[in-house]
Amino acid sequence: MKKYLVIGKPVDHSLSPQLHNYWIKINKINAIYDKKDLDDTELKDLIIDIKDKKINGVNVTVPYKKKIISYLDELSEEAKITESVNTIFMREDKLIGHNTDIKGFELSVRDTNFDIKKKTILILGAGGVVPSIIYALNKMEASQIIVSNRTKEKALYLKNLFKNITIVNWGEIPNFDMIINATSVGLKKYEDLKLDLSKAENKFFYDVIYNPSETNFLKLGKKFGNKTINGKMMFIYQAHLSFKIWHNVEPKINDEVIKIVS
Repeated sequence: MKKYLVIGKPVDHSLSPQLHNYWIKINKINAIYDKKDLDDTELKDLIIDIKDKKINGVNVTVPYKKKIISYLDELSEEAKITESVNTIFMREDKLIGHNTDIKGFELSVRDTNFDIKKKTILILGAGGVVPSIIYALNKMEASQIIVSNRTKEKALYLKNLFKNITIVNWGEIPNFDMIINATSVGLKKYEDLKLDLSKAENKFFYDVIYNPSETNFLKLGKKFGNKTINGKMMFIYQAHLSFKIWHNVEPKINDEVIKIVS
């Protein structure tokens, strides 16, 4: 039986096992998908297990999307540009790192019929999935991408990857058409970004968090009459692409699948 994992710290909130195991069962694949909370010191052993074929594929979440790169043999073009890996697979005895977050984000926004072109986007956060979101926003022709992070140095580092972004201080809220919470604040129901977003009206609030389904960030957006969406469809689409890479099978995205993540 083949074995697949999602790794991160924390990883308890991840619904990846429920989703992948559902697709595995429906497609009658002899495999199992699990989650593992890892420390930095355990990454090397994980890589040994993949090379020994004890593990056949891995999804990577915070805080290892960048850290894992030094252990891999090759990167896809998207993973190279974003310096972010969320999917690992073996090809001709080489460990390949790929990034399915980019397409996952892009497809999830397209589902909403919100046209990114010529829009100003404010991103809160600078780690994990942010390079993938910036890459996708550039692809979708956003006119301006603004990044704000509590640790400004982290945001400034992104300027090395994407010269066209603007960095603002945490707490500063410039005018925007769409605001994206790409921090982990909201994974616990009581957490709040503590930002003044009361002047935002007729905007688009997007939270990459999907569990819980409605964070305080989204509740705030809704309170002031803004369009809101969580990261559920982004999560499903990125998982769909990973599944296809590993199993060479295109799983269905239907009401049953959406219910798993809701």
